[in-house]
Amino acid sequence: MQSEFLHSRKRKILGVFTTALFGVLLLLPLMGHSQTEPKVEAKVDTLAIKIGEQIHYTITVDADSTAVVNFPEGQTFSPLETVDAIMADTIRNKDRVTLQRIYALTQFDSGAYTIPPQIVTINERQIFTDSFRVKVADVAVDTTKQKMYDIKPLIQVERSTADMWLTALWILLGLIVVGGLVYWFFIRKKPLTEEEKVALLPPYDRALLELKKLENSKYLIQDEYKQYYSELTNIVRMYLEEDVHLTAMESTTSELIAKLEMLKDSGELKLEDNTIDQFQKILQTADLVKFAKSKPATFVAEQDRKLVEEIVVKTHEALPEPTEEDLMLNEEYLAELAKKKQRKRIYLAAAIFAGIIFLGGAFSVAYFGLKQVKDTVFGYPTKDLLEGEWVSSSYGFPPIQLETPDVLVRQDVKLPKETENLIKQLQAFSYGSYVGIFSVSTSSITYKEESDPNFDAAISTILSNFEKLGLKNIITKQEEFTTQSGVKGIKTYGTGTFEPPAQQAGKKAKYNILSFGGKGFMQQVVITWEDGDEYAEQIVDRILNSLDVKTQA
Repeated sequence: MQSEFLHSRKRKILGVFTTALFGVLLLLPLMGHSQTEPKVEAKVDTLAIKIGEQIHYTITVDADSTAVVNFPEGQTFSPLETVDAIMADTIRNKDRVTLQRIYALTQFDSGAYTIPPQIVTINERQIFTDSFRVKVADVAVDTTKQKMYDIKPLIQVERSTADMWLTALWILLGLIVVGGLVYWFFIRKKPLTEEEKVALLPPYDRALLELKKLENSKYLIQDEYKQYYSELTNIVRMYLEEDVHLTAMESTTSELIAKLEMLKDSGELKLEDNTIDQFQKILQTADLVKFAKSKPATFVAEQDRKLVEEIVVKTHEALPEPTEEDLMLNEEYLAELAKKKQRKRIYLAAAIFAGIIFLGGAFSVAYFGLKQVKDTVFGYPTKDLLEGEWVSSSYGFPPIQLETPDVLVRQDVKLPKETENLIKQLQAFSYGSYVGIFSVSTSSITYKEESDPNFDAAISTILSNFEKLGLKNIITKQEEFTTQSGVKGIKTYGTGTFEPPAQQAGKKAKYNILSFGGKGFMQQVVITWEDGDEYAEQIVDRILNSLDVKTQA
């Protein structure tokens, strides 16, 4: 019996030992696995700072050396702002590695803020850090030495005219260049050539000058008698046509002599018969040279030139003195001729200038498009806003920070009696109006109770106001919107047809409603513009890209 009892007791002890050993063996893989588990630790160097001071937020990761570790990036510490992120240290120990990154955080508004848990990704596994409660204190000001003043109200500031003056200067320079070219080539009195100077001489002086040139010519030396006599007769015929007013250039020799005899017989031209006979012989000799290839002696040709010169002089002396009326008519004719020439120059310059403008406009339209050129020349409201001087500012509390084409003006809003008991403070700012071509407005509301904002009710109220102002067939869509600092909100957007009573044809409008908020407060931004306005689209994109909000009331 005793031996059986001992034997039974040994079996129990062995069973317990075997079970314990089996349990230890089962724990060995788990213990080995727990040693390879990554560790993430977060800490801050302080939990209380003054406005503008920095907190050093340190994340330490202990993981396998082959692990892929991703630290938080960007503005993920909101409501605190990330100033800098530094990879502080990397320590390797066999198959383990310790990574450390330090973030410099700050805040410029006093209050109590919670740094949210940060996500560290290790081999696609997300591990969250602890959250920290930080207090940001005001900077103490000695009011006995430093006086305190109220916040200055917004004032209207005239738009800068620097760009306008620069544009005007370039336009003026362009006009000066064009005007200079037109003056140089068309209006200014150019230096006269020798031919033009001769043409401006009186007929008598011009005839004597041309006869003198003929005397010095080489026609006779070169045996060019036909050319010599052609110029000789043309000089005297042109003189008679201009000074005596005979149709001498188109008349034959006999017709021309007959006309001179008629003038002599009527007493209008006091020429001797001998002079007319000499002139007739010279014309007949010239006809023989030109048409019969006759060749007179050289001294005869020279003598004929001298006789023509004497005929010109005697004819000029035989002409009656011009009356005062003739002189006046002649002056008027010359003045009118000068005016015609001046007008011709002006018309030509204007035509060239108009051509330059037309070609420049055609090229601009082909390159930039008709709408762009038209809006640039004649101006367009939203184009002027887009290209003007923008304003970056914060509006209301909690603040809404954004960049706009013009400063938003504070609005006095009267709350309905049913909402006065709910709202602690409402601050609204706006530019333009919902029924205009473009508008942007902001509102910041703080409630008396720490309750979540009712976004749906606020958006419905705005859409109802749109309908009251004449916006029909409203289409509404919603999506999530994230600001540049990572704050998430609701973007409500869509289109509608604006049909005011006084307007026959409606126009299509677009809108954006951005809603943000938290416990006890709500922030909204409303933008409206005309559909199809490419300048307004660019304005809206720029505003949305600059939009940021503070989520601490």
